[in-house]
Amino acid sequence: MTHQEKISIPTLGRGTVNLTEKIQTVVGKSGVPAGMCNIFVHHTSASLMLCENADPSVRSDLETFMSRLAPDGDPMFEHTAEGPDDMPAHVRSVLTGNSLSIPVEAGRCMLGTWQGIYLWEHRSHPHTRRITVTVQD
Repeated sequence: MTHQEKISIPTLGRGTVNLTEKIQTVVGKSGVPAGMCNIFVHHTSASLMLCENADPSVRSDLETFMSRLAPDGDPMFEHTAEGPDDMPAHVRSVLTGNSLSIPVEAGRCMLGTWQGIYLWEHRSHPHTRRITVTVQD
């Protein structure tokens, strides 16, 4: 059995959005008791991650690290079609990934105690991001 849903996630600009409950709801509705959940973001300037869900400073520190690794407006980047955060956002998404696969047990994603599923927006301005969730037994 396969169940697939598309969801739209509004962002406020650069930062993370906790998707854990939305994904768990999709998995629960799927009726799949055991299998795999794949989450895919349809964009090249946002990514997905499993991350610490108890202390928000972890995600803040990741943002600080990425700002040093791929700073906005860096003159080494030629691709600036949509502004100084355009190419750094692409670099960030390539480094962090556009999909996650998580095992399903008892109709829920098998997350660790301190794991959450996050969309990481890499652009400075708000966007609406499309995500496809596929649950298979």
